[in-house]
Amino acid sequence: MDPSNRPDTEDASDRHETAVPTTRPDAAEPSNRPDAVDSERLARLRRVSSLLDSAVEIPVINVRIGLDPLLGLLPGVGDATTTAASAYVVAEAAALGAPRATIARMCLNLLVDALFGSIPLVGDAFDVVWRANDRNVRLLEARLSDPSAERRDRRVVVVLGIAVFVGVLAVSAIVLATLWWLLGVAGVV
Repeated sequence: MDPSNRPDTEDASDRHETAVPTTRPDAAEPSNRPDAVDSERLARLRRVSSLLDSAVEIPVINVRIGLDPLLGLLPGVGDATTTAASAYVVAEAAALGAPRATIARMCLNLLVDALFGSIPLVGDAFDVVWRANDRNVRLLEARLSDPSAERRDRRVVVVLGIAVFVGVLAVSAIVLATLWWLLGVAGVV
């Protein structure tokens, strides 16, 4: 068999060998401290958080507010917009390597913000006090500097998860009892 007619097995194996990544001897072990790119991302998250939750101080009452409670005054559109921006903060936290329990806790903060924040007017006042984005950025910074605190996050997630479950059950029971009562008043039951 002529060598020029042989399949390119040698060339393919050569390409495979060159495709295997090599480790650089000067590559440092990854650390828990954010590098320059992570510092820029954290700074961006702080700016987004501040814009949403605490951009402006109201001088008479010394309370800081952001776009979240202000846009929440717009029915439908405002809450959806700020929830999307808040989800960006959580997505960036995941990209920065926050533990799953921390991400779950951040999502619960957003869930509480979305549930109570969607109530007209009262929810906007709640947004001023709750400040889910500021909470989430502080939580992210704390976990990036001390990853061993993940156990506390797990406990909080379990407790809040149980509380949400019990709350949903309570609301469901109230709705069913109200429907039963209405059907009784209407003479159906």
